[in-house]
Amino acid sequence: MTQPLTRRTVLVASAASTLLAACATHAPTDMPPPIVFVHGNGDTAGLWLTTQWRFESNGWPRERLVAIDMPYPLARDVDAVPQEGRSSTSESAQFLKAEVDKVLRATGASRVVLIANSRGGYAVRNYIANGGGAATVSHAILGGTPNHGVWADAKSRTGSEFNGAGPFLMGLNAPKGPHGDEVTPGVRWMTIRSDNNDKYAQPDGVWIGAKGTPTNVGFDGPELRGAENVVIPGIDHRETAFSAKAFEAMFGFITGRPPATLAITPESRIVLDGKLSGYGVGNASGAAPSNLPLAGATLEVYAVNAATGERSGAAVHRKTVGADGLWGSFTGDALTPYEFVISGAPGYATTHIYRSPFARSSNIVHLRAERLPEADKTALAVVTLTRPRGYFGLPRDRISLDGQNPPPGVPPGTAGVSASKLRVTDAAGRAVVGVFNDERIVGRAWPAANNELTLLELSY
Repeated sequence: MTQPLTRRTVLVASAASTLLAACATHAPTDMPPPIVFVHGNGDTAGLWLTTQWRFESNGWPRERLVAIDMPYPLARDVDAVPQEGRSSTSESAQFLKAEVDKVLRATGASRVVLIANSRGGYAVRNYIANGGGAATVSHAILGGTPNHGVWADAKSRTGSEFNGAGPFLMGLNAPKGPHGDEVTPGVRWMTIRSDNNDKYAQPDGVWIGAKGTPTNVGFDGPELRGAENVVIPGIDHRETAFSAKAFEAMFGFITGRPPATLAITPESRIVLDGKLSGYGVGNASGAAPSNLPLAGATLEVYAVNAATGERSGAAVHRKTVGADGLWGSFTGDALTPYEFVISGAPGYATTHIYRSPFARSSNIVHLRAERLPEADKTALAVVTLTRPRGYFGLPRDRISLDGQNPPPGVPPGTAGVSASKLRVTDAAGRAVVGVFNDERIVGRAWPAANNELTLLELSY
């Protein structure tokens, strides 16, 4: 008889039994283990920004928090068939192995903790099961990973890694050990899921373009037999990894104690850096996102007025990006909002990215140049409010863009949209305000006629 799934519903994390020192036997006994963060499908290392800040605010050394960028973050349509600009499950696992090896060499630790969101959990599971990771990983935490697929259908699209009835997930989920567990023995496992608000763990196929068709996957699709399965009510697909509640569960699972704070402790002086990337093959609406350096592009940083989005003076930082893709480093302060301007990249619009003040330093502030679609070129300006670390949920959240509440393209119900696009038709150059709960960003509506666009990028 197999063991039942271990599950707990949390509003606050409970303590686990593992001590920090057990994970870093080659380091001082009081040194926390290195953590490697793995992003999801089409995403970047930059999504782990606030999670890293929360770990730092609870005493974790910054140099032992490593977020990786998969070069080609988007999955292939058919895993076994090469597809330009996309990656297979084996390629993702191999890349993760190489990155873990680098961290082990750099820190002297014998094992790492792996924390992943969504598709990143596939790379984690594959590496541990088939790439030697059982010997190098102490804890694996999977936030929102569709461990039983986004759908499960043995008769169609069986070559997709997201099909729970396909060979990839059937192989990973095959029973292991005396209790028929779905997880690889020798590693402590945790999954974090929503109760019913994860767009990729839904019984109906509305979020995969098949409204009214059963997915054969339930709300509990991310759970795994043999793992500690945590359920956090109300969170969305990305918040399973990037929210404060998810961090609370992660910290308790790794350390055996709750975090001292869920807040982010601010620094007065901040140093920022990160990668500047773009898109691979395809047209403006269908190109695959890439985490490869966009060498030759120019990045300028301006301090702006928080109330109007207007620049406070000349650029405070300027750099032409080289082969490493790094746009910094830039030293600023934690009270000033900034505008990041990407220009000079052939085929891309001049991209104006407005951000809230940065509470702490970071070397994973990922910036991606955008293209202006043909359909948007008739507008005077195009402004997009985007939330990389979560989705917009109505009526769960308070959201508005340029005074529109709800903002364009955000439906009620399951939180499944992370961006709202405003086509400005009255006047370019004016201020546009984006609001998400307690975060407010003001930017300028740059003229589409000049091949410019505006992003209001939320941090929380």
